[in-house]
Amino acid sequence: MKKILIIEDDQIVANVYRNKLAVEGYQAETAADGESGLKILHTFQPQLVILDLMLPGISGVDVIKQIRGELDFLKIPIIVFSNTYLTNMVQEAWRAGANKCLSKSSCTPKDIIEVVRGLIGDSGAMIPPGRNGEVTANNHVGLAVQNDSEFQADLRTTFIENLPATLYAMRSTLQLLVKSDNEIARLKQIHELYRQIHALNGNAGVAGLVQIAHMSAAFEALLKEVYWKPKNINSSSIRTIASAVDFLGVLFDKTGLPENQEVPASKILVVDDEAISRRAIVYALEKARLKSINVDDSEQALQLLTENEFDLIFLDVDMPGLTGFELCAKLRLLPQHKKTPVIFVTSLNDFDSRTSSTMAGGNDFIAKPFLFIELTVKALIHIMRGKLQSARLVNN
Repeated sequence: MKKILIIEDDQIVANVYRNKLAVEGYQAETAADGESGLKILHTFQPQLVILDLMLPGISGVDVIKQIRGELDFLKIPIIVFSNTYLTNMVQEAWRAGANKCLSKSSCTPKDIIEVVRGLIGDSGAMIPPGRNGEVTANNHVGLAVQNDSEFQADLRTTFIENLPATLYAMRSTLQLLVKSDNEIARLKQIHELYRQIHALNGNAGVAGLVQIAHMSAAFEALLKEVYWKPKNINSSSIRTIASAVDFLGVLFDKTGLPENQEVPASKILVVDDEAISRRAIVYALEKARLKSINVDDSEQALQLLTENEFDLIFLDVDMPGLTGFELCAKLRLLPQHKKTPVIFVTSLNDFDSRTSSTMAGGNDFIAKPFLFIELTVKALIHIMRGKLQSARLVNN
């Protein structure tokens, strides 16, 4: 029987994969962090390692480096769970010696089994006999499909049952974060919220709830960024964090709908007369595979808005000619853009005064200089919310 070591700090996710591997005939052991994982590696002597990159203590990348530094494990296959928004860490994992990188937000137990078989082959377990006692490949495949379907349905049911408690915990942590009056207190709550979202990402992925997993993956990356760079904790990023928690609550109410299986396509307009700022917005959108058109002139933007429909609009506030506020007022007169989400981009110095005053027809603000991942999260919230609202109108 082939042996597999799972190094994963989320015990629920680790147990799901261990149980699934056991059903397929593999022997699996789990470790909750990199240090204990390295100890078990030597005693358990597995044929393959499954590793989460986001681990407490020793990072997943450092674990890979230590494994590859030992002659006995120089060629052992290593599968890593990654967050697609943490591209630098994923690249480091490849360089360190990972054999396969899988997105945690879209990976299911069935996917893991297929990758494992591709790397080390079948477990060697006996194939269950057919109805008349004969053993055939078709019987095995049919039973596996049935088991996968039932297994996924059970995971989804359990996940949905736990969502109210998950949302309550997230909102409680957010309230403590908003009330925090110093950096140490804020960092403590951000780390706690990060821990909750990290678990949510993995659990939603194994349950096959792609939209929740995708949203939580981006949110997890934002929380990691502000935790490691506390200077980026400001009124703009806190506003985005609060919006993300609120929108996850909306997604939790939609878990039974079939449209939750894919992140919707979109068309976004970016209007900013500053080339660097415009490029930064486009780059941040591309991280979530969101397509955009960008222009540097308000009049040209108004012409595009007159002739086309967009799902989301980013407007720089201070532009020559029509300001962002003035352009927003004009686009609200267009039938196709009466309710299109508009996010104003303004300087951090003006953020508080502008968000506390009229939105001038807009839906949200983000402050320059912004984190790429903050803008990505904000865009995902508005795009996915808009698509959910459209689906609701169609269904009604």
